[in-house]
Amino acid sequence: MKLIKSLVNVMSRKLIKPCTPTPHNLRTHKLSFIDKVNPTMNSASILYYPFNENIRCVNNLEKSLAQILPQFYPFAGRYSKEDQLVDCSDQGAEFVEAQVDCKLVDIIGLEELNDFLPVEVGAADEVTDPIMSIQINKFKCGGIAIATSISHRISDGASLNTFLSAWAKASRGDQTEPIIPNFDSPLYFPGQNLGTPDYGIMRTRNPTLVTKRILFDSKAVATLRDRVNHLYENSHRPASRVLLVTSFLTEALLRSDRAKLGKPRGCLLIQVVNIRERTVPPLSKYSCGNLITLASVECSADETKSMDFEHYVPLLGNTVKKTVSDCVKILGKDGHKILFENLARVVAKAGDSSINSIHFTDLCKFGFYEVDFGFGKPIWTTIANVPMKNLVILLNTKESDGIEAWVHLHEEDMHYFEQDEEIKKITT
Repeated sequence: MKLIKSLVNVMSRKLIKPCTPTPHNLRTHKLSFIDKVNPTMNSASILYYPFNENIRCVNNLEKSLAQILPQFYPFAGRYSKEDQLVDCSDQGAEFVEAQVDCKLVDIIGLEELNDFLPVEVGAADEVTDPIMSIQINKFKCGGIAIATSISHRISDGASLNTFLSAWAKASRGDQTEPIIPNFDSPLYFPGQNLGTPDYGIMRTRNPTLVTKRILFDSKAVATLRDRVNHLYENSHRPASRVLLVTSFLTEALLRSDRAKLGKPRGCLLIQVVNIRERTVPPLSKYSCGNLITLASVECSADETKSMDFEHYVPLLGNTVKKTVSDCVKILGKDGHKILFENLARVVAKAGDSSINSIHFTDLCKFGFYEVDFGFGKPIWTTIANVPMKNLVILLNTKESDGIEAWVHLHEEDMHYFEQDEEIKKITT
């Protein structure tokens, strides 16, 4: 069964405003130079909850949302492209309720999930677009899916998780260990405009971009680890799940690219790195905005032809390790310049159509499976299908011993990728 639009019937759509007005000194939120380089799109997550006696609390979800919006005041605002800032005048977050004409169990494992979203992934950056939209999807069985979209202009995956965690705490009335967000990133990284590359993202869905969900369960991860254990004989830390899956998919994507073109070509491998708690002094894990840098490595056409999984594991591992260690310099003297020049370099090279640029985003460390609104933890968490080619997003499995990889490719590239023998072994 495929999820189709006719199964999802929107019942209501409203704006939820902060329960107290945003102070005048916070009515304007400027962007950091990291925010400005992001694609025009929304960051989205969907959390799936089975029926529970306490689930009949949509009104409580509304109330708790209004309750925490004063802390997350930019999320109730609107973005001005001309001024490159968020007008935080309490215009409101969008709140949608929808009825789904199937059971929750019917959609677990599907790849086409965007109909659960309140807005299209690419519908962002216009003055009429809410910075944040939420859709509560109610299934025939009594279960629900809570879909949250926040403009990527001012939010990354960590910011989304911070918001969801705070909203859930407020919803269940938990007043312990308060989550106190801050929006100080423009103070640390103000000013310069890197220019936004053309990511090819459209406001409406692009049928030529398709998504493949690949489950690497604990057995698959163990098999990959066995292949490179000899590289870590003298190390106390074996290769991580993320590194193993990223390296495996890198090899497969480059192999399928060669199959399509009939020859190898150079590549640029890009991994998003969260800088929170890694700087000196450490930025709070509850800092909101886009607080990331990019770990990247280039390979020539000859290298992509000769390298395999066992080469990519140490190559990608060392690249990310060096980028993480460089985070300690970001808030120091010349740190701003280091971060800016790194982002500028990667953005420029990613725009070179003669090389194969592959982007990896790891969301495994964010606690989406811990988000409890008062009716238990989700049984599944997903992203939406992102209309951006050559993008791989990694998510935890519920048991935290495997990884779900969401691979976004052009449909022609996906054909070759799905026919790759190693990918077929994983997916069959």
